Amino acid sequence: MPSLSGLAGLAAQINAALPQTQCTRCGYPDCAAYAGAIAEGTAAINQCPPGGAGGIARLAQITGNDVQPLNTAHGLEAPRTTVFIDEAWCIGCTLCIKACPTDAIVGSNKWMHTVMEQYCTGCELCVPVCPVDCIQIESASGALTGWAAWSVADAAQARSRYERRKDRLQWEALTEDNRGASPDADAGCEEMGPEADEAYVPKNPLATAPALQDAGAAARRAAIAAALERARQRRAFARKR
Repeated sequence: MPSLSGLAGLAAQINAALPQTQCTRCGYPDCAAYAGAIAEGTAAINQCPPGGAGGIARLAQITGNDVQPLNTAHGLEAPRTTVFIDEAWCIGCTLCIKACPTDAIVGSNKWMHTVMEQYCTGCELCVPVCPVDCIQIESASGALTGWAAWSVADAAQARSRYERRKDRLQWEALTEDNRGASPDADAGCEEMGPEADEAYVPKNPLATAPALQDAGAAARRAAIAAALERARQRRAFARKR
């Protein structure tokens, strides 16, 4: 039995070989949890549909296990997808924002939301939580599947955004605890939802907030504006059909 440090090291290697879509199709809450289970020998290496056959081969090389076909109980290898929100139907409920593991959806309560496609991993976790079915799925990779439809850089970006989101949620939970312990501590402060990280925009999605006054603010606002414009173009195209 490997030592705890050995298991941690193996889990880190396995996690680095996963696509970091954080889709939970493997049966675990995130890629890191699945990697830990593989390292412990409690999960097979063939439970990640986004990684596909190429991902299984990568995991087999790391673990020394035999290559196996993808376990279809967890899904099928398919082209990578992205989602977009039909602004005509979005009610601003924020449920999709809360479900998104990489903070790829921006908006605020009762205002239209939109997807920054460059950060969308195709996890599709936002789709089932939408109460008005305004989130649509489209292919982002054509016929390419698995790692042919993804890249190491994509995985690194997704992992970074996911970890930052976890840190933010932990900070918000601590803030809520402190607020409960000292009711006057945040008197007069507006509560900021799950979009409070770099993807957060107050009320008007294109408004300038003090928290965005840094070197990356203009780029983030441009990304949001571009995502909004793509959503409008899609809606206009759909109306013409």
